[in-house]
Amino acid sequence: YFKWNYFYFFVIIKMMKKLSSIIIVPLFLLIFSTVSFSAKSSVYVLTIQGVINPVSAEYIQRGIDLANTERASALVIELDTPGGLDTSMRKIIKSINQSAVPVVVYVFPSGARAASAGVFITMAAHVAAMAPGTNIGAAHPVGIGIGGKMDKTMVEKVTNDAVAYIKSIAERRGRNKKWAEKAVRKSVSVTAREALKLRVIDLIAKDLDDLMKKIDGKTVETVSGKVKLKTRGVPTKRVPMGLRLKILSIIGNPNVAYILMLLGFYGLFFELTNPGAIFPGVFGAICLILAFYSFQTLPVNYAGLLLIILSIILFVLEIKITSHGVLTIGGIVSMVIGSLMLFKSPGPFFKLSLYLILPAALATALFFTVTFSLAFKAWRRKPVTGSVGLLGLEGVAHTDIDKEGGMALLRGEYWQAFSDEPIKKGEKIKVQEVKGLKIKVKRG
Repeated sequence: YFKWNYFYFFVIIKMMKKLSSIIIVPLFLLIFSTVSFSAKSSVYVLTIQGVINPVSAEYIQRGIDLANTERASALVIELDTPGGLDTSMRKIIKSINQSAVPVVVYVFPSGARAASAGVFITMAAHVAAMAPGTNIGAAHPVGIGIGGKMDKTMVEKVTNDAVAYIKSIAERRGRNKKWAEKAVRKSVSVTAREALKLRVIDLIAKDLDDLMKKIDGKTVETVSGKVKLKTRGVPTKRVPMGLRLKILSIIGNPNVAYILMLLGFYGLFFELTNPGAIFPGVFGAICLILAFYSFQTLPVNYAGLLLIILSIILFVLEIKITSHGVLTIGGIVSMVIGSLMLFKSPGPFFKLSLYLILPAALATALFFTVTFSLAFKAWRRKPVTGSVGLLGLEGVAHTDIDKEGGMALLRGEYWQAFSDEPIKKGEKIKVQEVKGLKIKVKRG
């Protein structure tokens, strides 16, 4: 009995060993591979080259959301900007502050800059880095009132608000508050080496690979707590802007939006003066829709837009009212002033080029003057076809014509005619009225 029990016990032990090798070992391997995979998660990379506007804000927000969803090791924003809109800048900073994934702002490549709004974004990052040969600074707020200027009281209010905001950002990230205030109040700008000495940034890296090595092991404070960066040897994954944002970025250029608006006016006007052409109307409608869509991403001054519309009205009135060129000159002046005022620019990057405004104003004056002149002359021209075209037409009596009838010769054609007065054969006649296939005439 004892021997048999020992035998069964030995068999059970053997079976448990086999089960452990089949189940437990693969389970440990699975857990280990999962840990290894999470440790090797990608570093997401975004590239911003140009102004900070709603397009770049949406792109960065979307990238941060994606990095958090995919639990990325970090998110790097390669930044090169002259500045941009305050509202877009604040949206980006809010997204950075709410990110559980560390956000690294890297002013790159050599020759790039982080100016104006770019200073705020760089200082708000969990890690701020710059490439050699780059600069940061000049964050003084620019006037965006009527004509791009603000009164002294408003300038002081906006400046104080910007100073308080950048100081709070610098304090949160442990960066130089005094320099941050100078960047806003005095528009100071420094090189990458000076920024590192002044504790404006955390490090200088020559390229993305160098950056990954230098930030590896660095501990930062995110919304979810302290996070230790593990970026050495981790693969990078670039996040594309996407077709919609690329198109919006192109048409978001103020010069492109301005051209689209003018082409839209041209197309619709040509369609109205030549009904049935179809293509100009469709083309003009598409251009106008794209123009007004891009206006959503730009600081539009609607007083400037109204002045441009007024200039078009003045060009049209020049054809109907004899002003000896006064209305045309007024239209050109109105268009130039309206174009200069069209965008409430916080910097030169949202201003229209004078090399575009002046030719556009002259071309618009010429277009509307010539087009409307031809259309107006065509409208006043007497119809030459159909029954309406016969009215007032002169001809010759082919036979005697009276109330009973007769025959008349008009443009080489014979017509049945009648008249309230007797008309002799060979006399000149003039058409008074058309009744079906008969004409009423009188002596010409």
